Amino acid sequence: MKPDTRMDEEYALLDSGDGKKLERFGRVVLSRPCAQAVWTPALPAAEWARADAAFDRTEGNQWRNRGALPGQWAIRVGGIAFQLSGTDFGHLGIFPEQRAQWCWIRDTVRQACAARRRPVQVLNLFAYSGGSTLAAALGGAEVCHLDASKGMVQWARDNARLNGLEAHPIRWITDDAHKFLCREARRERRYDAVILDPPTFGRGQNNELYKIEKDLPETLRLCRSLLSAEPLFMLLSAHTPGYTPVVLGNVLGQAVSGLGGRTESGEMVLNGADAQVLPTPCGAYARWSRRA
Repeated sequence: MKPDTRMDEEYALLDSGDGKKLERFGRVVLSRPCAQAVWTPALPAAEWARADAAFDRTEGNQWRNRGALPGQWAIRVGGIAFQLSGTDFGHLGIFPEQRAQWCWIRDTVRQACAARRRPVQVLNLFAYSGGSTLAAALGGAEVCHLDASKGMVQWARDNARLNGLEAHPIRWITDDAHKFLCREARRERRYDAVILDPPTFGRGQNNELYKIEKDLPETLRLCRSLLSAEPLFMLLSAHTPGYTPVVLGNVLGQAVSGLGGRTESGEMVLNGADAQVLPTPCGAYARWSRRA
């Protein structure tokens, strides 16, 4: 049976401020850090106190009232189902600020597959729990999903199963990004679209060090070298402080110089459940697409 692709939304930003955000993930309400939220919360402290659990970084990474968190639970955001679980770093297996990108990926891929009468080939690097992978697959793409963490790749595979995509043509790769890109270049493999969300700091499967301020230009150069003769898009996002839409737009623009098309950039924003909740920035994106 095909998964229900209605835009059921089981995520809501309930409030933000004082360096935190109050969020609802399905039936679970959580308070988590948000450095950008320097304003005053809209809701009274009593409402925040009703959260099922809270993550705190002031005295080391720790959950308060972690026992109230389910071991696992599932929600649907942007037409994609995700399995969630509280991690030791406060992450849950989803970045809901990417919702607009997932919708864009799915729609862009679907249109391209129809126009080209073949599956679009998509590479997703630093792919985490697979939101962009699943969006591309739901649009009809054949996808290569890469992450350096074996556990995260398995989490993404579980999400694929949750969306009825366990038999879809997705290559699941656990590897260092640069080593993999160089191998793909030697194999002369090409992709119509590349998606990447590099970490500020990370380590590969064999302890290879990745620093975004040093390695991002080379990552983008390697990605461009793998684009097909009819490239569709490159989508770059980041949560690194200081990597604004202008910064990402500049570095991606240089990487795709000479390809035509257009590059656009913007903030990834969580919008509140109602008008009194201020929009909360959570990173930036830049995307190049062949369409003018």
